Amino acid sequence: MHEKEQAELITVIADFLEMGHVENIMAMFKQDTSLYALSGELLRDERFMVRVGMAVLFEEMKAMRPQEVVLAIPALLPLLAETTVWMRGEAVNLLAIIGTPEALAYIKPLADDPEPQIREMVADILALS
Repeated sequence: MHEKEQAELITVIADFLEMGHVENIMAMFKQDTSLYALSGELLRDERFMVRVGMAVLFEEMKAMRPQEVVLAIPALLPLLAETTVWMRGEAVNLLAIIGTPEALAYIKPLADDPEPQIREMVADILALS
């Protein structure tokens, strides 16, 4: 996929998530698992409803196709190093939803994050696992 096509696809997915059309995006992800690679870019969207939609998407996909949600892990990892706190938090949240030992292992180092909210999220997640 070319860069322009990928940017357009990210915009379409984000717009649909903002409008609450998670079912449509679920159908797309079921049809094409390569879309998980866009997860990191989708979480960078400043619109809160897009990020909420991503969490809902991952919760639903985890329930239906747990073997596929792990495909998003490489796309989420760069967000763990972001200086923007909410981006780190969103990545931690999706990795927690994925919930595999691999995903949780990437969360553990953030137990010492400079941001108290991130530390609290990580402590809560690790306490439940």
